[in-house]
Amino acid sequence: MADNPDDRLYFRQLLSGRDFATSDPLAQQMVNFVYAIGDRTTGECLLVDPAYAVDEVIDTVTADGMVVSGVLATHYHPDHVGGPMMGYTIEGITTLLERVDCPIHVQRTEVPWVRRATGVGDDHLAIHEPGDVVRVGSIDVTLVHTPGHTPGSQCFHVEGRLVSGDTLFLDGCGRTDLPGSNPEEMYHSLQKLAAMPAATVVYPGHRYSPPPSATLESIRQNNYVFRPNSAEQWLQMFGG
Repeated sequence: MADNPDDRLYFRQLLSGRDFATSDPLAQQMVNFVYAIGDRTTGECLLVDPAYAVDEVIDTVTADGMVVSGVLATHYHPDHVGGPMMGYTIEGITTLLERVDCPIHVQRTEVPWVRRATGVGDDHLAIHEPGDVVRVGSIDVTLVHTPGHTPGSQCFHVEGRLVSGDTLFLDGCGRTDLPGSNPEEMYHSLQKLAAMPAATVVYPGHRYSPPPSATLESIRQNNYVFRPNSAEQWLQMFGG
């Protein structure tokens, strides 16, 4: 899905197994979204979670007249940044760095996990604190730290859009039973996202629901993860 070509903001949502990596059964199974966020005027863009057929993703934005100037990593899992998973080795940021010399923007608490998953060194990791802003051209992307799925999970807020990674899906949220997960932190991260403006459009990390995006107002009304009224209720329902 592409944005309005009349906007300065360049925003594309690409689905693995459909828009790229079409012959990869794992990409088809995992239905990951990759995003491109950029400035049409300067021709620069950032890729969010480039994985699987990375060259195809780069070629797609290049065909739009854009140049990749960095990567925004939501979290360390291989289906988002590359690495070994389920007996496969998924292409990711190490493949991208062979073609594009650019920073990989990660939250500080995610750094050791990204290192282990990908082997990428500190010379390519741009380490951030919660609330930092990454600028691409004249477009500001705010980094929203949302621990829970992983210690340094982060979402990206740009001009009324929220790329939510595996923190929040249109239906459900990221798992909290994996290495580095924390159910209580996930509850507080979801509450942080729920406090954003109702008109915010959420773009998740996977296509687990037919729509590719939805407003936060709709998600708050329909997503069962927002039914608990307290951290205690949340942990009773999702903490085990």
